[in-house]
Amino acid sequence: MKRRTFITLLGGAAAAWPLAAGAQQAGKVPRIGFLGAASPSTFASRLEPFRLGLRDFGYVEGANMTIEYRWAEGRYERLPELAAELVRSNVDLIVTHTTPGSLAAKRATTTIPIVIALIGDPVAAGIVTNLAQPGGNITGQSFFNPELRAKRIELLKEVMPRLTQVAVILNADNPSTGPEFQAMEATARSLNINLLPFRLRGPSEFVSAFEKMEQARVEAVETGDDPLSTSLNAGAIAALAARGRLLSAGSEDIPRAGGTLSYGVDVAATFRHTAVFVDKILKGANPANLPIEQASKFQFILNLKAAKALGLEVPTATLLRADEVIE
Repeated sequence: MKRRTFITLLGGAAAAWPLAAGAQQAGKVPRIGFLGAASPSTFASRLEPFRLGLRDFGYVEGANMTIEYRWAEGRYERLPELAAELVRSNVDLIVTHTTPGSLAAKRATTTIPIVIALIGDPVAAGIVTNLAQPGGNITGQSFFNPELRAKRIELLKEVMPRLTQVAVILNADNPSTGPEFQAMEATARSLNINLLPFRLRGPSEFVSAFEKMEQARVEAVETGDDPLSTSLNAGAIAALAARGRLLSAGSEDIPRAGGTLSYGVDVAATFRHTAVFVDKILKGANPANLPIEQASKFQFILNLKAAKALGLEVPTATLLRADEVIE
């Protein structure tokens, strides 16, 4: 069962942006720089919608536009140099995602337009000062991740009412995880749940982290939306959670990989919508005047098979609220 989700458009006028408009000069093929925090193989489910979105506006990769890719493979320390490479290659604009990717792009250039496909909170991260008038050379889409991660704690409690101990995976190299954990703690306290943070830097730390979760007798794990625990490593995390008989919640990658549930934005639709910003900028719009859009509809995915394997009886009310049930 799946209901389509939508992204609201805040709107706003766009002034001329000469540097980007140069991409539309007769005979010139636009060149887009894509700064990825993950890897091309694990990011395919996001990239393809982005390419389809570009096709909606007549841009076909390899025909009348090119994309220069740079991939950090989950190693955020590589992002600044990869962003600098794209700037040196003189691309017409840069598309990126996540707080680390966005910060790297912002620090690399103040002139090349930057489109953020998806970020938790660009204001809190210091990337822009205002969503409606971002100013500078940056625009894109946000989804206020602290609230989403807190909502997952509520859903875990619904699925397992006796829940009292939840582990939380945080990327130690992602500055956005601080505010996210604070929001989760507030929700957890109201539900009499104790949160145990696990600050990790790579997949090599997963096994030891889950061993510590078992020793701490946690009953569930919330994995976040960072590439560390989404498409890049969702399968490994879901398998470790299942082995430890833990409920798991995170991005949509988690239930699709065998975990329990997810609550968040429709990531594929969001990446497809990124092409709207790209098209406007290539046609001369100034990113300073393109409001950063906020997701207003979210999807709840429940892997009923995974829940039953843990011996859980999911409440009917929870089942009925799910946008998609994996059986």
